[in-house]
Amino acid sequence: MSDWIVRLIEQSGYLGVGFLMFLETLFPPIPSEVIMPVAGVAAGQGKLNLIGTVAAGTAGAMLGNTVWYLAARALGHDRLQPIIRRHGKWLTLSWKDVQRAHDWFDRHGVAFVLLGRLVPTVRSLVSIPAGLLDMRFRNFIIASTVGTAIWTSFLALLGFKLQENFKDIDQILGPVSNVVLGCLLVTYIWRLVTHKGDE
Repeated sequence: MSDWIVRLIEQSGYLGVGFLMFLETLFPPIPSEVIMPVAGVAAGQGKLNLIGTVAAGTAGAMLGNTVWYLAARALGHDRLQPIIRRHGKWLTLSWKDVQRAHDWFDRHGVAFVLLGRLVPTVRSLVSIPAGLLDMRFRNFIIASTVGTAIWTSFLALLGFKLQENFKDIDQILGPVSNVVLGCLLVTYIWRLVTHKGDE
């Protein structure tokens, strides 16, 4: 997968970095763990500026994050209720769960979004509960931008430092992503088995 990413970044520069990170946010199988280190390598070789690379990656990811947030916000908290009533078993949610989550998000949403941007796999999904649970747009943008900037900076710096050994990054972070995905799957199965719906 990294070959076409390398070519696109070499041909399109910052625009290519931003575009790839936008796609990565919308389609998680395109990994930021490859995109940003490749961009960092280009910066290390003098083809790009490191700060500009981080800015482009952050901007592209934030555009995708905002798309997901606005889509979830358009669906809205109220429109979610009939979906939960009808499909709550498979979503492993009851309406009481949603109400509790809404209250929790009012208190801890900023920390959830900021830290969620730093977790592989989860980071692309954080915008959805933020939008559905009516997180203030300003708070969402601030928390998301800070978390996304930290993540893109971390990956770009790794590529910048490791240079041609950037593939080692994916070999390290790839298993981490798989562990997170496995934990999410196990949690879903457990909630599906124990789900009782509204009581």
